[in-house]
Amino acid sequence: MPPFVASRDRNLTQASKSTAVIVRFGWRMAAIAAFAVFGGIGFQRGLTVMLWMSAILGAVSAVFDREEPLASALNHWDEAMAYAALCCLAGAFQAPM
Repeated sequence: MPPFVASRDRNLTQASKSTAVIVRFGWRMAAIAAFAVFGGIGFQRGLTVMLWMSAILGAVSAVFDREEPLASALNHWDEAMAYAALCCLAGAFQAPM
């Protein structure tokens, strides 16, 4: 691989991996909330849809990176489950159509 291409292999401890996942989750939740606020379909429906899409994207990223679902450090699987749980919670408070 050419030296200018970033390598995905990093030697991180379990604590630093988990910290990176928590920080990534926080930044993505801020972006999701911002898009839901400015979306044209309403905050609640926009938030539910964005969380659903984030859960799917997290699962696809976990499969692509070949991460273990029950690893000792946090990874994309845990992030996807957090998005799915928040999506279910947001959907529970949504008014019926």
